[in-house]
Amino acid sequence: MRVAIRHFVRVSLLLGSMILLVPVASGAELAPDAPQTYVVRSGDTLWDIAGRFLRDPWLWPEVWQANPGVGDPDLIYPGDVLELTMVGGEPRIRARRGAGPRVVRLTPHVRSSPLSAAVPTIRISSIAPFLTRPYVADAQDIKRAPYVVGFPDEHLIAGVGDSIYVRRIRTNTQTAFQILRPGDELRDPDSNELLGYEAVFVADAQLERIGDPAKLKVVSMEREVSIGDRVIPGDAERRLENFFPHPAPEGLRGRIISVLNGVSQIGPYDVVVINRGTRDGIEPGHVFETYIGGTKERDMVKSGAHEPNWRGPGPLSSEFWFGSDYEKKGWRADEPDSNAPFPLHMDFRRNNQKYFKPFEQSGVLMVFRSFERVSFGVILKASHFINVGDWIASPPS
Repeated sequence: MRVAIRHFVRVSLLLGSMILLVPVASGAELAPDAPQTYVVRSGDTLWDIAGRFLRDPWLWPEVWQANPGVGDPDLIYPGDVLELTMVGGEPRIRARRGAGPRVVRLTPHVRSSPLSAAVPTIRISSIAPFLTRPYVADAQDIKRAPYVVGFPDEHLIAGVGDSIYVRRIRTNTQTAFQILRPGDELRDPDSNELLGYEAVFVADAQLERIGDPAKLKVVSMEREVSIGDRVIPGDAERRLENFFPHPAPEGLRGRIISVLNGVSQIGPYDVVVINRGTRDGIEPGHVFETYIGGTKERDMVKSGAHEPNWRGPGPLSSEFWFGSDYEKKGWRADEPDSNAPFPLHMDFRRNNQKYFKPFEQSGVLMVFRSFERVSFGVILKASHFINVGDWIASPPS
């Protein structure tokens, strides 16, 4: 009997998905200080290990070679030794099972071989709150969903153990529900399309009686239930399945439109929302590079704002009245109309000299959950501060 220790919410995120099925020419480049061998330690993640060997960790599937000579050849465990070799001029990495007894004799006739917890792809703690909660709601679905209309007593809010009234639940085919509160709009920054709403998780509830209104009981909560909160089936959101990092579709670009951790400047292991989803071919495991730049900036030299004037402008200077970012365009008259008693006067207009700030690669993002129009991603690497509105693009091939 072999007992495998599995991660919670069925998210193993293991190397088991990463067997190299067909020999192909690898585009993976080794990291400058790639080791010849590495002993896997408790607390390691696949992303960290891949980064030790490869310049681009998401290309790990191209170099991994499962060892068919050992049990569970597709998984990596603490104590395993990873060996780097070259095959036909291409890097390959193979695991050699770590030393130490894995078999424990329980009785003369029964053996148990418990497995150490396999190495996860990333640190699950950073994304765990977002794995099974419906944090994005479609604009139409949230409007059509049943909603909390009141309470059996005079409460204004409800907590664990309290009952609530919900409009339009007429069958008992579903008994477990989640209660949401529509949050901020998620709009495409380029087209202004409404992509959905950030849906704040409120509570879990159990059906007590069908009807209009139906009666539900709150069984767990993160915040108090209020009138107007929406109610959806508890299993409407499919749990995250196993996945592995791989490049996003070639040529695909997008934007970061929200950050879910309540921060203004985004760094490693923060969770963000991007304006690309399943309709764009996005799936869990897709890797994007993030970019800063592309913004229109003022040319301080062209506008004259950078020119020092130690004496400062006096009242006889146009800069005194208009500022240094205005320039003389000529003379104009007859304004506001030809009959107005205004003399010919100088025409000063704002100097709008601008330049576009070049794009610079600022980090790496991996999608771990996809909806139709948007997806959740976790920042795995950041060389600059990342902000809402920054661009993302598939890694260059």
